[in-house]
Amino acid sequence: MKYGFTILLLFSFVLALGQHKESTPALAPPMGWNSYDCYGATVTASEVKANADYMAKYLKPYGWKYIVVDFCWYYPNAPHSRISPPQQKRLPEGGFEPMLAMDRYGRLLPVIRKFPASADGKGFKPLADYVHSLGLKFGIHIMRGIPRQAVWEKTPVLGAKGINAAMIADTKDTCQWLNAMYGLNMNKPGAQQYLNSLLQLYASWGVDFIKVDDISRPYHQKEIEGYRKAIENCGRTVVLSLSPGATPLSEAKHVVKDANLWRLADDFWDNWNALKAMFPLAAEWAPYAGPGHWPNLDMIPIGKLSIQGPVGPERYSHFTDAEKRTLMTLWCISRSPLILGGNLPDNTPEDLSLETNKEVLAVNQEGINSHQLYRKDSLIIWVSQIPDHKIWNVAFFNLNDQPQKIKIPFSALGIMKKVSIWNLWKKKEEGIFSGQFQQIIQPHDAELFRVAIL
Repeated sequence: MKYGFTILLLFSFVLALGQHKESTPALAPPMGWNSYDCYGATVTASEVKANADYMAKYLKPYGWKYIVVDFCWYYPNAPHSRISPPQQKRLPEGGFEPMLAMDRYGRLLPVIRKFPASADGKGFKPLADYVHSLGLKFGIHIMRGIPRQAVWEKTPVLGAKGINAAMIADTKDTCQWLNAMYGLNMNKPGAQQYLNSLLQLYASWGVDFIKVDDISRPYHQKEIEGYRKAIENCGRTVVLSLSPGATPLSEAKHVVKDANLWRLADDFWDNWNALKAMFPLAAEWAPYAGPGHWPNLDMIPIGKLSIQGPVGPERYSHFTDAEKRTLMTLWCISRSPLILGGNLPDNTPEDLSLETNKEVLAVNQEGINSHQLYRKDSLIIWVSQIPDHKIWNVAFFNLNDQPQKIKIPFSALGIMKKVSIWNLWKKKEEGIFSGQFQQIIQPHDAELFRVAIL
């Protein structure tokens, strides 16, 4: 009987530990897909499902799992219009043009013409159920604050008796690039209850991830805290991602405590100079990466982009193969979230190979103590460790326009013994080395190595 009781206690402990891990979002950097880079504000349910189907078939075995509907799913623009969502006009007779899909409590809803299954108050639940049936997780993009039309209509705040939207809005606080929302005055009674009602709605839909826009730049500390409190009380594990950047480095301690992901820069696209600009940002934010809180270098613009906007003509990524390798290496070694932006069904075999290299992805998911070890002009070395500390990950970057030799003395890693070196991208053994290791790296390219102490 004594042994049976001990086993029961042990089982209960293991079960509780597993539940704790499940309830802690983003223990490793999230891996997924977001609709913005290929569909802008126009994505439809069928396009989301097509990307989810591809991920489930080809990418899920490698750890990819989030499917995120971005940007203005409540706007009634045509499903296949490259025009950005219009700014809302206040009409002389009252109301706005266009009117957004919204419930009686001032909470925005999916537009039925884009998401037909959302009719009859179902919201995103049918689409989330479909994504979940594939073994994946579902996310949405939202704008910070409360809809202007909810303020005009004075919609009641669910859970705050006698409070309406006009009482909690800060009408002087608006987004500079999309005017549909007012900020929330979190000092007003009912403001937190409004955010609570949002997360209760999203939890009922089965949302696993929310990307809150117009909140990191400028940094809205009280609203960030409000979303965190609402998530903690919604009864569901939800990842909180903040956008856009640059998130102020002065807010590092706060953002680590209250968010799971936060952007380091403005929108990132397939431009070499933009990629080079990510290196110093990744380096200064590296000390703040850890389980549950990840500096975010933004979505990965690889594959087919701008099918329906939002930036430039429809195209495959302008990045060369070398530049794509550089991008993926930096995102992985710095432990940035990996959120693909290209339309997955249009992936080339080369795109798929970048996204399914188990050893490279393991650097992102399992590495610790990631940091920039060396930089001289455009030659850069990043390192991290596998937790047993006998294996180092070493990334060489050449941002120059000509081939360059890069070398690393093993003493810089505290290694005094011989090592074996494996090339993760080329999937080949480089050999046994002592003292130092060097390679010639091609222009705009990167190599990633596993250094194992013998």
